[in-house]
Amino acid sequence: MKDTATATRAAALDLLSAVLDHGRPLDDVFDAATRKLEPRDRAFARLLAATTLRRMGRLEKVIKTFLDRPLPRRAVGAKHILRLGAAQMLFLDTPPHAAVATSVDVARVRRLAPYAGLINAVLRKVADHGAARLAGFDDPLADLPRWLGQSWIAAYGAETAARLAEACGREAPLDLTPRDGDGGALAELVGGLALPGGSVRLPTATAVRELAGFTEGQWWVQDAAAALPVLLAGVPLKGARVVDFCAAPGGKTLQLAAAGAQVWAVDRSATRLARLRENLERTGLGDAVNVVEGDALTFTLTDGQQADVVLVDAPCTATGTFRRHPDAPWLKRPGDAAALAALQDSLLDAAVRLVRPGGVIVYCVCSLQPEEAAPRIEALLARSPEISRKPITAGEGGVSDEMITAEGDVRLFPFHLDAVGGLDGFFIARLVRGDAPR
Repeated sequence: MKDTATATRAAALDLLSAVLDHGRPLDDVFDAATRKLEPRDRAFARLLAATTLRRMGRLEKVIKTFLDRPLPRRAVGAKHILRLGAAQMLFLDTPPHAAVATSVDVARVRRLAPYAGLINAVLRKVADHGAARLAGFDDPLADLPRWLGQSWIAAYGAETAARLAEACGREAPLDLTPRDGDGGALAELVGGLALPGGSVRLPTATAVRELAGFTEGQWWVQDAAAALPVLLAGVPLKGARVVDFCAAPGGKTLQLAAAGAQVWAVDRSATRLARLRENLERTGLGDAVNVVEGDALTFTLTDGQQADVVLVDAPCTATGTFRRHPDAPWLKRPGDAAALAALQDSLLDAAVRLVRPGGVIVYCVCSLQPEEAAPRIEALLARSPEISRKPITAGEGGVSDEMITAEGDVRLFPFHLDAVGGLDGFFIARLVRGDAPR
């Protein structure tokens, strides 16, 4: 039992180090780091690493109060062990003796024995006084990189930034999209909650493959916010020619196919497209979809025709998905949003070339950074006079007034629908190509 507990904490240490020391996404390293563990222990290793990443700022503040001096750079592994040990006691209700003992054991098996005494002493103080110290910290942005919190304050004000930080610190529930569009029926089938846009919500820890309808392909996993861009196309999709840029892993492609569209799903990643093909096979929607491995910037329809709808799900900083990816704040850098703007603009230009007169472009990003949102639309309108906004109105796709900007775009915050678990952060704009320059 002791060896298993130590191995589980050691795996969590590997996960934390991969993210913080090597810039690797948690999902990319999880299987390798936990492959020797049983399923229950794998789940705890992930929970521990994720919780530590979600509460990094507060953990740092607590630990710092019990250190006589900062740890040297060479002691980064010991610092991670302190974070993991404190997270267990302060946020996961692990008995203090277990958290302290396993932390010391991990130090010894990971060649950090010189720091074992320090780890033991600091974590014992955390056990005795950490909760009181934690209660005394009132900075709502403490668990975010400073530059990120400041960017949200500049964009939305201090009050909204605080709400964003709080919402992003909570784990996201599981959302399903029904193949037939009947959220009520699917909610009854799986015992979930039907949301306004037709998605169905279940608790976070739900075992996906054990749910009714999985094998039959009656639904797929997709955050309710991510399902909205297709719902907001604003035109009949049955029989429409639709191009889905940056389509993998394919939730929006599946929606389009289920609605009766003829779809071209374009993505550069063979690995991500493999997941799309798997979902198409499971749901039986493959006949409606042409999967294209290639660059959206140069894509053209082979028959020379134009599309009725182009969906631009642009690469972005993904700062709206922190609930699902607690590692992401620590993998981002201040200049990332600005660096992606040129690609987002190029994808919009490619969509303009591809869409027919009278056709629709839906642009979306799962980002909370303002640079990736309305400024990209304003820049497009300035250089493409044939394009205009087609404002989104309350009620479409289940969106409410508070989700719609003055310009008629949708700005989703993670605290929207907070009473039932929130949403991923998204920006969505709907555009139409006119017959002639306006």
